[in-house]
Amino acid sequence: MPTPSRLDLVRRGVQEIVTEEDLRALLEGESTPRAYVGYEPSGYVHIGSGVIMAEKIKDLVAAGFDFTFLLADWHAMINNKLGGDLEAIRTCAKYFEDAFRALGVPDSVGFAFADDLVAGSPYWADVIRVSKAASVARIKRALTIMGRKEEDAELDASMLIYPAMQVTDIHVLDLDLALGGMDQRHAHMLYRDLAPKLGWKQVIAVHTPLLVGLKGKGRMDAIEAKMSKSRPETAILIHDTPEEIARKVEKAFCPPKDTEDNFVTEVARLILLPKGPLRVARPEKFGGDVTFETFEDLAKAYRAGDLHPKDLKAAVASALADRLAPVRRYFAAKPEHLEALRKILAA
Repeated sequence: MPTPSRLDLVRRGVQEIVTEEDLRALLEGESTPRAYVGYEPSGYVHIGSGVIMAEKIKDLVAAGFDFTFLLADWHAMINNKLGGDLEAIRTCAKYFEDAFRALGVPDSVGFAFADDLVAGSPYWADVIRVSKAASVARIKRALTIMGRKEEDAELDASMLIYPAMQVTDIHVLDLDLALGGMDQRHAHMLYRDLAPKLGWKQVIAVHTPLLVGLKGKGRMDAIEAKMSKSRPETAILIHDTPEEIARKVEKAFCPPKDTEDNFVTEVARLILLPKGPLRVARPEKFGGDVTFETFEDLAKAYRAGDLHPKDLKAAVASALADRLAPVRRYFAAKPEHLEALRKILAA
């Protein structure tokens, strides 16, 4: 199999690149490009926010990017995560670093707190510049990056600061590329809209797909639909046991002959099949074992009724448990920060 090019590495598994023309020009340059992703440390890491993003970070590092993982502690406080308790949020941040190292994020990736940016630069002056360059309506439209609705800012004005902070993060880190899930698109587009007004360099935005919750997406609105680290009952956590994974997958939304918003087929599409074939074990009377090399082949069989939801669920649960085995081993050897977070969440 040929070695993927730098462009192919960045493209792999993403839903959107804004813009690919800018990306091509960046990769043709001689300097080392800089990229980041930012996360609120606000709960357990699930397979959507964890596995999908860790794989993309690894791709960008392989493509030659100098990568920073921003642990957005101030942002989480504004968003009232973990009760807005900065100490608890920073404890969670230490667990986040463990989680992504367990998922294979290389040592070359640096982890930084938002507090580091605030303390080491004219950060708040830039936040004000961003705020003055944007209308209230434009800022409110970006509140979905917090998992919030526009009207939430009516009760807590600090939420209006959040999008301006995320734009400022990108500027202060001197980035060439901002990585995030599709839920972060509004923030990245806000930066791209405002950068010319502020005299800041433009940034490329790369967005990964969102994994729907265990109950599927069709029954929920856009904010509630994505798997949420603050609602672990809607998600498979990266350190769940094989038994927990099997239990959650068995109850997951997986309608026969339908792959639309189907949690189980989406796990196969976004997490399992990109790394290799998926084997489905079945009794001979039901067609015997079958192996799928691509999602297109799996989807065709499933939509035709040639693959039963029960068989697919068993295969996905088993493959996912195997995929996450290194994470469980990591936390078995280094449980301190996970245990500290568990105590916080149980309080």
